[in-house]
This record gives sequence, C-alpha cells and structure tokens, in this order.
Amino acid sequence: MMEGRDWLSMFVGIILAAFGAMPLLARPIPSLTKMARFTEGASGIFIYIVAIMGFYLMINSIIEITNSNSIGGFSFLVALVFFAIGVLQLLQTYGVISFFKLSISPMIYYIIFVIEGLFLMIAAFAMEL
Repeated sequence: MMEGRDWLSMFVGIILAAFGAMPLLARPIPSLTKMARFTEGASGIFIYIVAIMGFYLMINSIIEITNSNSIGGFSFLVALVFFAIGVLQLLQTYGVISFFKLSISPMIYYIIFVIEGLFLMIAAFAMEL
C-alpha cells in the first residue's frame, strides 16, 4: 500500500518532469509555447530547484536502499550529482567559490528537471518494494 511520502514523491516528480518537459516540447509543438513561457521567467530559481530536488531524491534513494531495492544505489548517484551541481552553482552565485566558472544553460536545467522528475516517480514505487 502506498503511503503519503510515496504519493508526495509521485506528485513532485510529475510536476518537476512537466516543468522541464514543457519548454523542451515547445519548439516542436507550437501550441505549448505560451504554456512554456512561464518557466522562462523563473530562471533565477532553477539553481535552488536543482539543489533542493537533488537532496529530496537523495532522501528517497536512501529509503529505497534500506528497502533492499536494486535501483536505490543508482538513484542515489544521480541525486548526488544533481545536488552537487545545484550546490556548486549556488556557491558560485554567492561568491563563495570562484576557482572555476560553471555556467549552465536553461536547456540543461530543463533536461535535469525531467530526469529528476522521472527518478522521483520511480522512487514513489521503489520505496514500497
């Protein structure tokens, strides 16, 4: 039986995947262009979303690992990479680190959102197995 955390993970995963997929689909499907414009205005919070959702996916991955699920380890590695990308971007934005320049285009953020959303949707079911 799915619990509340599973439904929350599924809901957040669907929203995050849709948030990333709409701008990616706006080019081949012109009717989605108006719906995708609201995501372009929110580009300043992309860094925060990547870092927070990476951390949330890490928590879900730990639950998957404790339930002896085989996808938990891979999900944890993906979450760790995305969390590191988000934290490094945040630290660079606030001037804490300056030894390298990490600039990510909005298109890469959209792809990261879709991948994180898919892994969160998988985690909704994998946390129960």
